[in-house]
Amino acid sequence: MSREPMRDDAHGLALLVPRERAQDAIDAAKAANAYDDARKVQPEGERIAIPVAEAFDLGDRLPDGAFEDIELPHRIRDLRDHLEAKGWTDEELTRAPSSWAVVGSAVLVDIEESPRPEEVGHALLELHREADTVLARRGIDGQTREPNVEPIAGFGDTEVVHTEHGTRYALDLSEVMFSPGNQAERARMGEVVSEDERVFDMFAGIGYFTLPMARAGAHVTAAEINPESYRYLIENAMLNGVQDRIDAYRADCRDVDTEADRVVMGYYGHETGEGREGEAHECLDSALAALVDGGVVHMHEATPEARLWDRPISRLEAAVAEAGRTCEILDTRVVKSHSAGVQHVVVDARVD
Repeated sequence: MSREPMRDDAHGLALLVPRERAQDAIDAAKAANAYDDARKVQPEGERIAIPVAEAFDLGDRLPDGAFEDIELPHRIRDLRDHLEAKGWTDEELTRAPSSWAVVGSAVLVDIEESPRPEEVGHALLELHREADTVLARRGIDGQTREPNVEPIAGFGDTEVVHTEHGTRYALDLSEVMFSPGNQAERARMGEVVSEDERVFDMFAGIGYFTLPMARAGAHVTAAEINPESYRYLIENAMLNGVQDRIDAYRADCRDVDTEADRVVMGYYGHETGEGREGEAHECLDSALAALVDGGVVHMHEATPEARLWDRPISRLEAAVAEAGRTCEILDTRVVKSHSAGVQHVVVDARVD
């Protein structure tokens, strides 16, 4: 996932030609070794401006062509451009990373089977000049969701402060999980809560959902079992000035006794050799015990595409029936792709 930088226009020489002669002009500029690929081709009135490094003899090929000094935007270079400049072959480029994200001052990249990881790292630093470290992301380990990352370029500093929609998240990317793909869901949770609403965030992490909800005025009981995540949860509450609206517990969420108008179940388990383990639906009895009548539960799950939406909804409805209660499904959302054929989804339901 690459991000487009702000437009940066630059003066320079351009060859202006009629629109129908644009490709001829580009070919002529390249043949003369004068084509400036650092700037974009752009319409100028009824003509097209072709960026060039210097004037060259047009001969009789482009009788309507004219050189002018003009302001054109820089061309946005992508990872492939940077790797090509480093001499990568077409075969190597097919194995280059296709997924990465900027988190604070670090770039997280899925390196997979890419050749020359260090060159990938340096190329990403050239592409994202606001970053100073590139970390190869190699998965999440264990019930406490500890990430496996490896510095491949830059300073190698894994501690960052990441800002989303005004919420600041301090974290160590080598110690705790952060999923850039959940950004829209984090922002949404800050929008759906009401001021003074009581919320139970059962898998709080560093405050992914807790912080935007507390910033919106909710009172959040937050449970987190990972000691490093819990430490950042406390730090982030103070960083965002919402420590008075968060009651944080370093505990298994099933051991926290609370009452809530809304319950967030933002953890959907991890893979083991014997299948998935520690999924949110396994804690539905605790969620329902905390949820008042008329309250809303948000249950996250990693669901095979073939089972959308019957598996998560049936699990939720079965747990509600087991508790002797009823529910109304309010919404279903795909948050992001979890893996091949599997989607990270959320089911919202009102429980009576």
